[in-house]
Amino acid sequence: MQFGIFTIGDVTTDPTTGTTPTEHERIKATVAIAKKAEEVGLDVFATGEHHNPPFVAPGTPPVLLANIAAQTERIQLSTATTLITTNDPVKIAEDYAYLQHLADGRVDLMMGRGNTGPVYPWFGKDIRQGIPLAVENYHLLRRLWRERPVNWSGEFRTPLQGYVSTPWPLDDTPPFVWHGSIRSVQIAEQAAFYGDGFFHNNIFWNKEHTAKMVNIYRRRFEQYGHGQADQAIVGLGGQVFIGDTEEKAKKFFRPYFDNAPVYGHGPTLEEFTSMTPLTVGTVEQVVERTMQFADWVGDYQRQLFLMDHAGLPLEVVLEQIEILGKEVVPEVRRRMEARRPEHVPSDPPTHATLKLDREHPHHTVQPGRVEGQE
Repeated sequence: MQFGIFTIGDVTTDPTTGTTPTEHERIKATVAIAKKAEEVGLDVFATGEHHNPPFVAPGTPPVLLANIAAQTERIQLSTATTLITTNDPVKIAEDYAYLQHLADGRVDLMMGRGNTGPVYPWFGKDIRQGIPLAVENYHLLRRLWRERPVNWSGEFRTPLQGYVSTPWPLDDTPPFVWHGSIRSVQIAEQAAFYGDGFFHNNIFWNKEHTAKMVNIYRRRFEQYGHGQADQAIVGLGGQVFIGDTEEKAKKFFRPYFDNAPVYGHGPTLEEFTSMTPLTVGTVEQVVERTMQFADWVGDYQRQLFLMDHAGLPLEVVLEQIEILGKEVVPEVRRRMEARRPEHVPSDPPTHATLKLDREHPHHTVQPGRVEGQE
């Protein structure tokens, strides 16, 4: 099973000191966080993509991840998410194939629509077309990474005639793709159709909603012929803050929670931790809470934690990652594998596995096509 961290790269004032990092400091801190994740044995570092304040560090994920690739050796580099709606699929194909070569294959992507309304018109798009954009753009991306040349026309961009994407994916193997969605059933359907992974960032939602979304994906994954429902490739989000005692953890984290740009100035810390997977407490409490995730959605393959949000100082974030990697993840990994049936994969597909398995649906443009469909 893969464990890692994901970031939204916010520049937020530390509410306990009044100190605000510069954009330069926040970007450099994000690289330090990724390096620390590898150092403590985590498997994945993923960056969001944002184009609006205060989310500064993930403005250009391919550049950030290429820099991290040059300073790491093992950790898988991913996105959370790549905006399939406002980015041109032609540019996504080029950027992430190029990153694939630089990182020797240590790359996958998580596609997402993005839910920040003003961003769409900044890139010439209409948020009301979010789902059709996601569907059309991703199908074009599939073709760009698998067909040479591509002749294509659609609703949202100019036609392509005889187009060949460069560079071509490493080892003729495109990056594995996840589809991230909080509430859009159509995106769960899209992930299932292609046999891709489905990631539910459940840090904002109760377990009932998370289970419903994952189960829709699992059921459709099986119906499209990719395997049994419990073999579908699932990832979840989470957020933790770890202390020697629950009381100490909450006392330290509370001012950051109360002023967080994503969920601050709303429910209390206690209300939010009761309704969502946010866990503020001891190592043992974090382990027990994380183990409950598999009870909600079934055995799954990727768990990412948000660790650096809300103005937490870099030194605190690095300390938290140390505890996560050295004390929490080894125990959760052991227990997750102990409960996993033999026929359920532990890990999602990677470049190393996909390049050897040429029969995998990943290599097909439209693997979910059913009999009678055009």
